[in-house]
Amino acid sequence: MSKSLVFKHYQRALAQWPKDILRPDVSFQNAMQRRIDRRTTPSTGHTEASVIANDALTTVPTAARFDEKAEMEQVNVLYSFLENRYTKKYPLSQNLMKPQSNPTYYENLIKELDEAPTRSWFARQVNKWKGSLRMT
Repeated sequence: MSKSLVFKHYQRALAQWPKDILRPDVSFQNAMQRRIDRRTTPSTGHTEASVIANDALTTVPTAARFDEKAEMEQVNVLYSFLENRYTKKYPLSQNLMKPQSNPTYYENLIKELDEAPTRSWFARQVNKWKGSLRMT
């Protein structure tokens, strides 16, 4: 394997990653792409740099070497999240999803998260106002 193969795996995994409709300006794909670019570009110079700060000589490590095995493990983790391996391996029980204190909590939460991206500005302000007036 080579860097280009690891890079292709990263690109494939990130292309399949779902878009966040609640926070479209914060993109997991963009953050990962910056990390991948930083990790796969060859570092120039030494692995350590000597810096003089406050009249003391310190050694600061620079960019780490490319470790193919570690990067493939990271790609495998991305694929495991995409394939829902952990949800399949550790399914949630109904008792956990319907707590006795509020059995519809998770259903209401999912409904709210589905409605939030399409809500108008006025509806958001009304909900904010309702939330501030809520009596407990």
